[in-house]
Amino acid sequence: MARGTIAKRAAKRAAKSVAKTRSKAARRAVPMTITIWHNAKCGTSRKVLEMIRAEGIEPTIVDYVNTPPSVAAIRSVLAEMGAKPRDLLRRRGTPYEELGLDDETLGDAALIAAMHAHPILIERPVVRSPKGTRLCRPPERLKDIL
Repeated sequence: MARGTIAKRAAKRAAKSVAKTRSKAARRAVPMTITIWHNAKCGTSRKVLEMIRAEGIEPTIVDYVNTPPSVAAIRSVLAEMGAKPRDLLRRRGTPYEELGLDDETLGDAALIAAMHAHPILIERPVVRSPKGTRLCRPPERLKDIL
């Protein structure tokens, strides 16, 4: 093989390598939009927020207890997660029993309405990213969508 041909191939490989490096850097330069339904009183929620920030991402923080998500937003999150309302219902430290939410005959609409009216019933933290939506409990579930 002629030296010119070997040099051309080496140059092409080097150019591809540079292009790959640039494309990886370009992907990192585009900010990832992350939203977290956060409760500052929750240790798990604080840990997940810290993990997001450790990745160099400043998420949109929704203080969902004081600013309850709409019924439509709750439905949307459930659809994105492929979950049912009961999967997102928090029982401990909430009015779950007082409201009779343990009644298995209650439909999805009633459960979602209860979560909207009493947002403390929503399990946290819920994280939305371009790669998916997860209830990040345990916090390691965040890795699936970063």
